[in-house]
Amino acid sequence: MEAGDRSAAAAAACYQPAGPPRDACVYSSCYCEENIWKLCEHIKNHDQYPLEECYAVFISNERKMIPIWKQQARPGNGPVIWDYHVVLLHVSSGGQSFIYDLDTVLPFPCPFDTYVEDAFKSDDDIHPQFRRKFRVIRADSYLKNFASDRSHMKDSSGNWREPPPPYPCIETGDSKMNLNDFISMDPKVGWGAVYTLSEFAHRFGSKSC
Repeated sequence: MEAGDRSAAAAAACYQPAGPPRDACVYSSCYCEENIWKLCEHIKNHDQYPLEECYAVFISNERKMIPIWKQQARPGNGPVIWDYHVVLLHVSSGGQSFIYDLDTVLPFPCPFDTYVEDAFKSDDDIHPQFRRKFRVIRADSYLKNFASDRSHMKDSSGNWREPPPPYPCIETGDSKMNLNDFISMDPKVGWGAVYTLSEFAHRFGSKSC
């Protein structure tokens, strides 16, 4: 193990998670945007880390077809093709970033570099139409601005595709539904900043050589 790898492993071993254990998190299958909103809310309410260290990350692309590996929905070596996915990024003041993904088989939380390598692989081997983009929104902005009436989870007859969360819909004073502004990878709309995979990995990954 090289010196940089040893220091990263040591940082991960000393890291105290920002949120509860995976099995204690608020979770509803196929409502990743709300699961992460609730995780942001937990971090805000418990003050273990400053909320400004945390970000909601929406992963999608123009075609809404993105491969992600190491997902519980697809055990084994193959990827899941999601229309979008949402994780939490904690940029720790200790110098290492961590990803919280409630749908992964990787550790929870997972060191950023490990997650990127195992879950996203590389754009080099992926057809351009499937390449992932990342909308990174500060957690405080996400809590303040996100709204969903869950209408995207109903079929044409008004039936739920997946059971909704048991708590009321998340809304703001200005909106009851703006999920599409978060899923969009158009940097001119919505909140936060949009990155390619290489930009995302460079911006938040380990800086050690």
